Amino acid sequence: MQDIDWNDFMKVELRVGRVRSARTFPEARKPAYVLEVDFGPAIGVRKSSAQLTALYAPEALVGRLVVGVVNFPKKQIGPLMSECLVTGFHDAEGRVALCVPDRDVPLGTRLL
Repeated sequence: MQDIDWNDFMKVELRVGRVRSARTFPEARKPAYVLEVDFGPAIGVRKSSAQLTALYAPEALVGRLVVGVVNFPKKQIGPLMSECLVTGFHDAEGRVALCVPDRDVPLGTRLL
């Protein structure tokens, strides 16, 4: 583990968004969904490829709050230009569980 200082942490824009849509992403190398996440009026809706298929059905993701990194450069993933990184944790079997706030907070709220 490498220590960082507060300024390093503040460079990462971790924001709350709400999943507006989720669909399978058959062109992805690993099973994934294409998510459209609304980060509020200041940031808007961003697309992301998310490897959440082991624990979530697409319809179960719609309406959920998620935490995403919104200031990474866009990344081409097959035919999709990913515009944010939805965060999660691997469980003991390697499945990705979402990182989520435990209360409703305004869309776009920054994690501090």
